[in-house]
Amino acid sequence: MDQREIYRLLEQVKSGKVSVEQAVLDLKEAPYQDIGYAKIDTHRGLRQGIPEVIYGAGKTADQIIGIVSKMLEHHQDHIMVTSIDSAKAKQVQQAVQNVPVHYHALANFLQIGDFPPDNGSGYVLVVTGGTSDLPVSEEAALTAQMLGNDVRRLYDVGVSGLHRLLDHMDDIMCARVIVAVAGMEGALASVVGGMADCPVVAVPTSVGYGASFGGVSALLSMLNSCASGVSVVNIDNGFGAGYLASMINHI
Repeated sequence: MDQREIYRLLEQVKSGKVSVEQAVLDLKEAPYQDIGYAKIDTHRGLRQGIPEVIYGAGKTADQIIGIVSKMLEHHQDHIMVTSIDSAKAKQVQQAVQNVPVHYHALANFLQIGDFPPDNGSGYVLVVTGGTSDLPVSEEAALTAQMLGNDVRRLYDVGVSGLHRLLDHMDDIMCARVIVAVAGMEGALASVVGGMADCPVVAVPTSVGYGASFGGVSALLSMLNSCASGVSVVNIDNGFGAGYLASMINHI
């Protein structure tokens, strides 16, 4: 749906020919933007409340630039590109003008536009087992920040030194939602879940020795958690965890 069609629809609402409810439905069902190698869902923000996010792995820098350009044309002020390496990110930074562009190397995360104001009902606490889990943790934290959340970080507090976690009980008890990120055996999610009265989003990481099976061990431990209120996303899926945590914090 282009600008002329939107104006036509709004004029019909103004004249009473189309109801407000029907107009909203028409906008939600508006078509995508087809640029050949990508079909950009420009109305996802209207339908779901959160605009489309670009997954950078497997895309060329030119493809990412093309997608970003179209999204900016449709007045998307906050754009995320996940799983993007520094070389591609640098090319995007050089191509995008008049908009702040920040590359967070640790998380392989490209931020286009400033962080929006916090408008959630509380804060999202991102808890991390060890420093090796930081790339996934930062992806979760940055995603939640880009979606308008107050995000607080509690890093390197894994169960091998439980006293480090217990020193931050107030942060855990007062959070609106917690993202627990851990590799190895993935026990952190169960421990946090047994302390918190809020939802816990568990993220298994691929960190660990051979028998961790690239994160499968942590994934199964988290799925089998005896703590209530723990949900689990895929291995290394910090983005998915941050997205879900934002949805919970905005209910």
